[in-house]
Amino acid sequence: MAEEITLPVLRSAAHWYSAPRLWRTLKKIAVGASRKTLETALILFYCLKDDDTPAWAKSIIVGALGYLILPVDFIPDAIPGAGYSDDWGALVAALSTVAAYIKDEHKSKAAAMVSRFFGPVKPEPPAEFFE
Repeated sequence: MAEEITLPVLRSAAHWYSAPRLWRTLKKIAVGASRKTLETALILFYCLKDDDTPAWAKSIIVGALGYLILPVDFIPDAIPGAGYSDDWGALVAALSTVAAYIKDEHKSKAAAMVSRFFGPVKPEPPAEFFE
């Protein structure tokens, strides 16, 4: 009987998800991805860890975070400007699907963690600055 060969690309995105892999990926993408991509991933992560989040919503989140970690993307992450657009799309789709379960607590924890990666948000200059 021949042994079945499973290529990494053919495995589901959920197969790739684990919290340690997510943290390694987030540290790596903090350089190339936007602050918003990182924050969205973290909001989903904290929602995933919440006991109040139903199983079906958690499976959506695991799929999106798994896709972020997936070693092969539809658009390679190394392409400047476009590399994380497919990841962003997966995260936003998951976020909108489970929006009813996103709590302010998830958002504040994510914002605090993003500030650790990028530093605090710089305030916009006042409108009169541009006049």
